[in-house]
Amino acid sequence: MDMSGIWDQLQDIGGDADAADWRTGLDEDSRQRIVNKITETLKRHLPFSGEEGLREIKKIAIRFEEKTFASAISQSDYLRKISLKMLSMETTPRNPTDNSTQVNAVGNTSQNTHDPGNGDSMYIQLNI
Repeated sequence: MDMSGIWDQLQDIGGDADAADWRTGLDEDSRQRIVNKITETLKRHLPFSGEEGLREIKKIAIRFEEKTFASAISQSDYLRKISLKMLSMETTPRNPTDNSTQVNAVGNTSQNTHDPGNGDSMYIQLNI
Protein backbone atom coordinates (compact mmCIF):
# COMPACT_ATOMS: atom_id res chain seq x y z
CA MET A 1 0.00 0.00 0.00
CA ASP A 2 1.41 3.41 -0.88
CA MET A 3 1.55 6.47 1.35
CA SER A 4 -1.52 8.08 -0.20
CA GLY A 5 -3.60 4.96 0.43
CA ILE A 6 -2.68 4.83 4.12
CA TRP A 7 -3.17 8.59 4.46
CA ASP A 8 -6.61 8.41 2.79
CA GLN A 9 -7.72 5.58 5.08
CA LEU A 10 -6.64 7.44 8.20
CA GLN A 11 -8.21 10.68 6.96
CA ASP A 12 -11.50 8.81 6.51
CA ILE A 13 -11.27 7.56 10.10
CA GLY A 14 -10.04 10.75 11.70
CA GLY A 15 -11.79 13.46 9.73
CA ASP A 16 -10.10 16.81 9.19
CA ALA A 17 -10.11 18.94 12.34
CA ASP A 18 -6.92 20.98 12.70
CA ALA A 19 -8.29 23.45 15.25
CA ALA A 20 -6.36 24.28 18.42
CA ASP A 21 -8.51 21.80 20.35
CA TRP A 22 -8.09 19.02 17.79
CA ARG A 23 -7.70 16.35 20.49
CA THR A 24 -11.16 16.98 21.88
CA GLY A 25 -12.62 16.75 18.38
CA LEU A 26 -11.28 13.23 17.82
CA ASP A 27 -13.67 10.77 19.45
CA GLU A 28 -12.68 7.50 21.10
CA ASP A 29 -14.26 5.47 18.30
CA SER A 30 -11.95 7.07 15.73
CA ARG A 31 -8.91 6.49 17.91
CA GLN A 32 -9.92 2.86 18.44
CA ARG A 33 -10.24 2.30 14.68
CA ILE A 34 -6.75 3.78 14.23
CA VAL A 35 -5.39 1.47 16.97
CA ASN A 36 -7.05 -1.45 15.15
CA LYS A 37 -5.31 -0.49 11.89
CA ILE A 38 -1.97 -0.21 13.69
CA THR A 39 -2.60 -3.62 15.32
CA GLU A 40 -3.31 -5.23 11.95
CA THR A 41 -0.09 -3.79 10.53
CA LEU A 42 1.91 -5.01 13.52
CA LYS A 43 0.39 -8.48 13.23
CA ARG A 44 1.65 -8.69 9.66
CA HIS A 45 5.18 -7.65 10.59
CA LEU A 46 5.92 -8.86 14.11
CA PRO A 47 6.03 -12.55 14.94
CA PHE A 48 3.71 -13.55 17.77
CA SER A 49 1.97 -16.65 19.04
CA GLY A 50 -1.15 -17.29 21.04
CA GLU A 51 -3.51 -14.98 22.85
CA GLU A 52 -0.76 -13.52 25.04
CA GLY A 53 1.24 -12.59 21.96
CA LEU A 54 -1.81 -10.93 20.43
CA ARG A 55 -2.41 -8.98 23.66
CA GLU A 56 1.19 -7.74 23.55
CA ILE A 57 0.77 -6.62 19.92
CA LYS A 58 -2.36 -4.69 20.95
CA LYS A 59 -0.49 -3.09 23.87
CA ILE A 60 2.26 -1.95 21.49
CA ALA A 61 -0.35 -0.46 19.14
CA ILE A 62 -2.11 1.35 22.00
CA ARG A 63 1.15 2.77 23.39
CA PHE A 64 2.24 3.95 19.95
CA GLU A 65 -1.12 5.63 19.29
CA GLU A 66 -1.16 7.29 22.72
CA LYS A 67 2.39 8.55 22.32
CA THR A 68 1.65 9.90 18.85
CA PHE A 69 -1.61 11.47 20.03
CA ALA A 70 0.19 13.24 22.87
CA SER A 71 3.11 14.51 20.78
CA ALA A 72 1.23 15.63 17.66
CA ILE A 73 0.62 19.34 17.19
CA SER A 74 -2.48 18.87 15.02
CA GLN A 75 -4.74 16.14 13.75
CA SER A 76 -2.93 16.23 10.41
CA ASP A 77 0.39 15.81 12.23
CA TYR A 78 -1.08 12.88 14.23
CA LEU A 79 -2.33 11.14 11.09
CA ARG A 80 0.88 11.89 9.19
CA LYS A 81 3.08 10.38 11.91
CA ILE A 82 0.98 7.22 12.08
CA SER A 83 0.83 6.95 8.28
CA LEU A 84 4.59 7.29 7.94
CA LYS A 85 5.25 4.66 10.59
CA MET A 86 2.78 2.21 9.04
CA LEU A 87 4.25 2.85 5.60
CA SER A 88 7.79 2.28 6.86
CA MET A 89 6.68 -1.05 8.31
CA GLU A 90 4.97 -2.03 5.06
CA THR A 91 8.06 -1.19 3.00
CA THR A 92 10.60 -2.76 5.39
CA PRO A 93 11.11 -6.43 4.53
CA ARG A 94 10.39 -8.78 7.37
CA ASN A 95 13.38 -10.93 8.20
CA PRO A 96 12.34 -14.03 10.18
CA THR A 97 15.94 -14.70 11.24
CA ASP A 98 16.36 -11.18 12.63
CA ASN A 99 16.37 -11.07 16.41
CA SER A 100 14.22 -7.93 16.54
CA THR A 101 11.08 -8.31 18.57
CA GLN A 102 9.26 -11.54 19.09
CA VAL A 103 6.15 -11.70 21.22
CA ASN A 104 5.53 -15.15 22.58
CA ALA A 105 2.63 -16.91 24.28
CA VAL A 106 3.83 -15.92 27.75
CA GLY A 107 3.79 -12.25 26.84
CA ASN A 108 7.53 -11.82 27.03
CA THR A 109 9.10 -9.52 24.50
CA SER A 110 12.62 -10.11 23.31
CA GLN A 111 14.07 -6.92 21.86
CA ASN A 112 16.88 -6.24 19.45
CA THR A 113 20.16 -5.63 21.25
CA HIS A 114 20.96 -2.70 18.95
CA ASP A 115 18.83 -0.20 20.89
CA PRO A 116 20.08 3.28 20.05
CA GLY A 117 20.09 4.11 23.75
CA ASN A 118 17.31 6.67 23.63
CA GLY A 119 15.66 5.11 26.68
CA ASP A 120 12.52 4.34 24.72
CA SER A 121 11.35 0.85 25.60
CA MET A 122 9.22 0.79 22.45
CA TYR A 123 12.27 0.60 20.16
CA ILE A 124 11.28 -2.39 18.17
CA GLN A 125 10.95 -2.14 14.44
CA LEU A 126 8.74 0.86 15.11
CA ASN A 127 11.67 3.18 15.94
CA ILE A 128 9.33 5.47 17.82
